[in-house]
Amino acid sequence: MTAPSTPAELRRTLGVGDAVVIGLGSMIGAGVFAALAPAAHAAGSGLLPGLALAALVAYCNAMSSARLAARYPASGGTYVYGRERLGVFWGYLAGWSFVVGKTASCAAMALTVGAYVWPGQAHAVAVAAVVALTAVNYGGIQKSAWLTRAIVAVVLAVLASVIVVCLGSGASDAGRLDIGASEGVGGVLQAAGLLFFAFAGYARIATLGEEVRDPAHTIPRAIPLALGITLAVYACVAVAVLSVLGAGDLGRAVAPLADAVRAAGVPGLVPVVRVGAAVAALGSLLALILGVSRTTLAMARDHHLPGALAAVHPRFQVPHRAELAVGAVVAVLAATVDVRGAIGFSSFGVLAYYAVANASAWTLDTSPAARAVPAVGLLGCVTLAFALPGTSVVAGAGVLAVGVAAYGVRRWWGAR
Repeated sequence: MTAPSTPAELRRTLGVGDAVVIGLGSMIGAGVFAALAPAAHAAGSGLLPGLALAALVAYCNAMSSARLAARYPASGGTYVYGRERLGVFWGYLAGWSFVVGKTASCAAMALTVGAYVWPGQAHAVAVAAVVALTAVNYGGIQKSAWLTRAIVAVVLAVLASVIVVCLGSGASDAGRLDIGASEGVGGVLQAAGLLFFAFAGYARIATLGEEVRDPAHTIPRAIPLALGITLAVYACVAVAVLSVLGAGDLGRAVAPLADAVRAAGVPGLVPVVRVGAAVAALGSLLALILGVSRTTLAMARDHHLPGALAAVHPRFQVPHRAELAVGAVVAVLAATVDVRGAIGFSSFGVLAYYAVANASAWTLDTSPAARAVPAVGLLGCVTLAFALPGTSVVAGAGVLAVGVAAYGVRRWWGAR
């Protein structure tokens, strides 16, 4: 079946609150439950400066994305922005980076669910989670927004409990914060790169541009709101956990928040934290599948992916074939891959994606003041990408090279 010449449009149902909640569901959870420990291991006493640096780069990316999304309110995010501002190739490269990197993120989040719910059968639980959430997304974007709202409420309640318990316990010691750079500048940069993985969810708001009411008004408000709330939550959690564990113990922790409440003398809260971690990962997975399927839709519309994936369901008004395809690929990955490798690989792809976003935003205005934010964002993305662990850099660069080669072959074949 061939794609229609005039693709059906998605239904605009999301307001500012819905968009903020989807962004929060993407961000809150992945980093605060999973990335704090490896970041502390990399940075030592430089964890909080690393968090601040990751937030700065994320802020620049968010502002660039907000300006672009207001100008181009269509599904696809930076894939669309790069295509319109820089040319077809750069849009394609951004879309390829996003789809591949975020598909790896989906697998990582699904496996996080499995590890907390049933550690002995983590892969089986991960596959079941992917299937269930793909079915939710298939039923329409509004159902996804309502489920995400419930998930965010649960996770915020759990995180608030962790903060109160840790800071209010006798085990808390402000001296353990010890802000510095014990592992050097390289350690701080690597920690920032790992923590950036946790902030990248605001892209989900931009990729839903075709399903947001009054996108020129809604998206520029929703993105900084979601990012600001997330940064405040992460900072509070990081300070609370560091005050109890210190950078050394935090860097060695397998389940840092659970270890922190145990060290604070409230072991009864550990099961609650485990449930919160699983629910948070589910929220991230739900929003990730949403974003990847919308970018897949946009790329299929331009025939960079099979045209059949551009179909929109006549009843539910969702890109149902793209969602099913993404769900199938993520289910296979969730059954086979390793979580830590997926996180590093995903970070490289996402940073490449935002590098294109900042380069695109650079072209919107020629004034030095307007170009300052995208310039800082672009420099930050490139720096953090190459500060990641070597295996992540090599794997990420290799996959980008495969995408470039596929694009070149397609153009060559089309020219014939």
